Order: sequence, then C-alpha cells, then structure tokens
Amino acid sequence: MSKPCLRPPRAAIKEHRSEKKQQEKALHTKLSAMGQVPRSPAPLPNRCSVFATVAEEQEAREDAVSKQVRLLRKELPALLGRLEQIPDPRDPKRRRHKLTVLLLYGLLMFVFQFSSRRETNREMTRPQFLANLRLLFPEIDSLPHADTLFRLLRDIDVAQLEQVHVDLVRRLIRGKSFRRTLINHCYPIAIDGSQKLAGDTLWAEELLQRTVGKEETLHTQYFVYVLEASLAFHNGLVIPLFSEFLEQAPGDTEAQKQDCELRAFARLSERLKTLFPRLPILLLLDGLYANGLVMQRCRGYHWQFMIVLKDKDLPTVWQEFRALHALKPQAVQRNWGRRRQHFTWVNDIDYAFAANGRHRLRLHVVVCEESWERVDEQARTVTETSRHAWLSSQPLSHHTVHERCNLGARHRWGIEAGFLVEKHQGYHYEHAFALDWKAMQGYHLLMRLAHVFNTLARFTRQLRNLYRELGVRGAIAFIRSSCAAPWLDPARMRGLLTEPFLLQLE
Repeated sequence: MSKPCLRPPRAAIKEHRSEKKQQEKALHTKLSAMGQVPRSPAPLPNRCSVFATVAEEQEAREDAVSKQVRLLRKELPALLGRLEQIPDPRDPKRRRHKLTVLLLYGLLMFVFQFSSRRETNREMTRPQFLANLRLLFPEIDSLPHADTLFRLLRDIDVAQLEQVHVDLVRRLIRGKSFRRTLINHCYPIAIDGSQKLAGDTLWAEELLQRTVGKEETLHTQYFVYVLEASLAFHNGLVIPLFSEFLEQAPGDTEAQKQDCELRAFARLSERLKTLFPRLPILLLLDGLYANGLVMQRCRGYHWQFMIVLKDKDLPTVWQEFRALHALKPQAVQRNWGRRRQHFTWVNDIDYAFAANGRHRLRLHVVVCEESWERVDEQARTVTETSRHAWLSSQPLSHHTVHERCNLGARHRWGIEAGFLVEKHQGYHYEHAFALDWKAMQGYHLLMRLAHVFNTLARFTRQLRNLYRELGVRGAIAFIRSSCAAPWLDPARMRGLLTEPFLLQLE
C-alpha cells in the first residue's frame, strides 16, 4: 500500500506563491519609502520583436554592425601598426597571408565568440560572411585556414602579442576613458588566479600536476593555471589587463614545490610596474595575499591596496585591532542600496613579520557588518547579515571608508565575474584551442583582447541600448548573425563606416 502524499495541493501552492509576491511587494514599498533603492540592474525585457518590417530590422542590424566595427576600426590603425612590428617567424617564400591579417582573423574569432577552430573554419569562410568581412575590414583580402593561425601562434613571441593588449589599455588610460570611476585617484586593479583546463594527458612539460581521486582511483592530473589582472571599476566595467601562466619549472623533483600564485604574483607585479611605472594603482586582492611580503612589495612600488582579511589570518593584527578599538572606537553607519552597514576601523596598527620580526609595516584595518531584509521561501520577512574585513594601505576616515570599501574593495568580485563570463558566456576560457603551450597562450591572449573590445562596446554610449535590450550574448549574436547573412547593404555600410566614432563610456 502506497504512503499518502505529503505534497501540498495546487491551490495551496498557488496561494503560497501569491502570499510571497505580496510580501515582496510590501517589502519593496517599505524600503523604497526609506530611500533604500536596489542596486541590481534592470532585467532584460520580455517581449516580442520590436521590428515591424524587414526594412526596420535591416536598418537596426546595419546600425549595430557599423558601430561595433567603428569601435574596432578606431583602434585598428594603432593595433595593426603594433602587430606589424612583431617578428614573423614564417618562411617568406611560403607566406600567403600577412601577419596582421592572421592576427586580426584570430581576434575576430573571439569577438564573434566562435567555440573552436573547426567552427571558425566552417563559419567565417562562408561566401556571405567573407564578403561582409571584406566590406567591413578592407585589410582582409582572403581568410586563412585556422591551422595557419595555429602554426603562427606556435612560433611567434607571445609576449609581443600581449604588448599589443597593454598598448591598447595604455591608450585608453591616456585618453582619460576611466577618469570618472577612479578610487582615490587610483586605478583599481584586481588580481586573482583561475584554472584554465585540466586533463590526464601530459601534452606540455610546463603543465602543473596534482594527485586526485580516492585510494582506488588515485591518479595524476595535469592542469593549466593562470594568474589574471584586470581593471575592476565600481560601475561594473572590467577590462582584462595581464595574464601570468604558472609553469612547472624544468628539472623540478617531487621534493620541490611547484609554481604557485604568490610566485606568479611577484612576476606579474614586476611586469605591471615596468609597463606602468607612474600609474597610481589600487590593488584589490583576496585573503591569500594578506602577508607581509606582498604588502611590502606594494609599498615598495608605491601602490595602494585593499586586501581581504580573514578571521584566522594575521592573529597579531586582529589582537591589536580589538584592543585599540576598545580604547578609541571609530565607527560610521550608512545605507548602501538596501544594505544597512556599520563600519569600524583602526588606523596605524604595527605589524612585524619575517624572521625575528625584522620587517615592520603600518596597517589599517576596517570591518563592515551589514544587514538586509528579504522574503524567504516560507513567505516570511527575514534579516540576513554578513561581515567583511580588509587591510588598507591608507588610513580610514568617515570620508574615505565608503569609497575604499564599497566602491573599491567590494568590487574585487569584478574579476571573478569576468572569469564566469569568459568560461560560460561565449569566450570558452577553458578550451585550449591548441595542445601546444605557446599556441595555447596565444589563443588565450587573443581571447582576452577580444573581451576588451566587447566590453568597451557594451559600455559605450553608442551601443548601450542594444546591449540593454538583448543582453551581452544576445547583442554579440545579433551582430554576428548580421555579418553571416545578406543584411548589409554595401553602399549604406560604406557611408556609416565613414562617420566619426567617439568612445564615451558610461
């Protein structure tokens, strides 16, 4: 005999759902009356197509493609000029395509978010797609096979390719494109590591390794890990900047340690200082970097920092924080969106590290305790709480705590959101594109450069309405499908492409 069903009937489920919606509406009205406006972006519209005729759709597609291409072409002369300086390792007698055309082809491969070399071969060489690319980019006379690009990336100096990326970001900084989103007049740069791919095959000697599985299935796994640096602004704009690959050093034995994030950070920070020697920088780092050597390096480079401080890290700093806060409490309360925040901080904490405490630093610690209300699954209004703590390179005050914590340190998540976008929203971060170490790095750098261009398109005033209407992936798919079909009228497109383009970011 079967047991009686404990599931509530349909009428009860409907009533519960209605009650929850009423509670959420009441909570929204209450918080809005108190001036606590939600900070979440507006959802994408859920409606039918806004185009009434084929002519309207064609005009919209031509407008979107022309603006995207004008953004690319605005930077293309400097980009191609820098690419031409890269030494070409190919045999001059066997070259069919210019180096600049090959690398532009690789860049467009990721701008249009193709998932593999095979798909790129199949789609971009279709006659209609090729005809439209020739219209948009006169530099392209014919498209190469994807394996030709692979052979170039296998032999080219990939450091020169990353220099092209750096030069683009440097031009954006000199053009003051980000001046309205600086933190304490500094450029916020988030640094974090991410696994690119993993497998059971040792296809390159540079791969890191680890032991995975249980006792009966214990085996060695090889993986690629990358330390990334990105500009992370509080308006959601995240610009990829550097990639530092962790490598298994030749000759390592089991007794020696592999490459790690902290070693890679030392190399990346040295490159960052060399390429941007005078740039005012605010580093946004997670709890792994809450150690004296990292902070000492930042002080030596004259960089500011905001580093996550976990409860179990730096016990002497926490002990002094509690003691000094009890003697002279410094606090402020404020609302941020729908969160009620209580900040407490202590400045000038003496921190000794290294052997016998021979090195000392002055640190500043801030703790944020916040609460907010939400409606749970039982249609009850509950109060949620969270707690955050950071190490600051600069003293805190009532005037600076919001900017450094809410607009700076809290937006370290921007680089993690960027990882999710690159892994799951069209850039195929976790796909190698080539089982060759240098070629894999080259594809990775082209992918990050393409992400910069698509991010600029999303935040520029000329294309923001398209991205708000269709979403990021929807807008890129809209532009790609427009190039793949006979939507573009050559005469009208030539006229649109001659119009000036001023890069103005939100």
